Amino acid sequence: MPELPDIVAYLTALEPRIVGQRLERLRLASPFVLRSVDPPVSEAEGRTVVRLGRLGKRILFALEGDVFVVIHLMIAGRLHWRPAGSRPPGRVGLAAFEFPNGTLTLTEAGTRRRASIHLARGEAALAAHDPGGLDIFEASTADFRRALTRERHTLKRSLTDPRLLDGIGNAYADEILHRARLSPIRMTDQLQAEEIARLHAAAREVLTEWVERLSGMARLTFPEKVTAFREGMAVHGRYGQPCPVCGAPVQRIVHAENETNYCAVCQTGGRLLADRALSRLLRQDWPRTLEELEERRAGVAPRAPEVSGPPRGRRRPVR
Repeated sequence: MPELPDIVAYLTALEPRIVGQRLERLRLASPFVLRSVDPPVSEAEGRTVVRLGRLGKRILFALEGDVFVVIHLMIAGRLHWRPAGSRPPGRVGLAAFEFPNGTLTLTEAGTRRRASIHLARGEAALAAHDPGGLDIFEASTADFRRALTRERHTLKRSLTDPRLLDGIGNAYADEILHRARLSPIRMTDQLQAEEIARLHAAAREVLTEWVERLSGMARLTFPEKVTAFREGMAVHGRYGQPCPVCGAPVQRIVHAENETNYCAVCQTGGRLLADRALSRLLRQDWPRTLEELEERRAGVAPRAPEVSGPPRGRRRPVR
């Protein structure tokens, strides 16, 4: 899913192209992409784009007359800049925003249609699309602590909750936690004050670095290859590759469609984290540390656990 740095890159590329331009037509290739009925599409057409914005991971077009277009790319939605008059491409095309100087197309790979377009009239209607997460760049450490600890979850879940924090998804949460040297499954109510401050600083640093990097590229060319797996990331998408800090192999937890990447040495004290499915499947065969994992790969029999005291469950012989 495109996250805060990716959304800012899109906005950087779009600003010189469509701000001040008239939206001549909004062509819908899929009837399901439009999730609102009031105002109608015809009310957006013919209006000039006066500014662009971001609501979490949503892209906002503010049109004259207090009409707004809200685009949520979800996981596989992407934007493309094409010559004027271009139509939405083939099976992946969802919509086309036609301007005098070019066409912005919305596409979505795969068969599941999750990307969406909403139209809103007035600031009050627009506010309903704001998930309400805290802006990392404007928040103090105290504000960050209150948002992070509002609900008891793992750090990975809280960082990616749009109601708590603004614009962070799966990829950059991995990068932030690695920079902060914190486990993704650490509970939010277990953090010390120093750890919260470290996590807040890491979030600002990671997001600032990637916003600057991707926006710089977007000023040169439209971002056509938006991906969650970026060259230069520390751990996300780098399973099995060396951690850039300590050299240990990057580990992962796979759950449903999401993958969490982390460094066991830098973040969990050398302990391997098992996802729920693998833990149930492997039980005692799950390696607990990097050393055990390497021994298994090398074909060395796992060491028997140390047992203190007499063995349990043994009955006396019957005489």
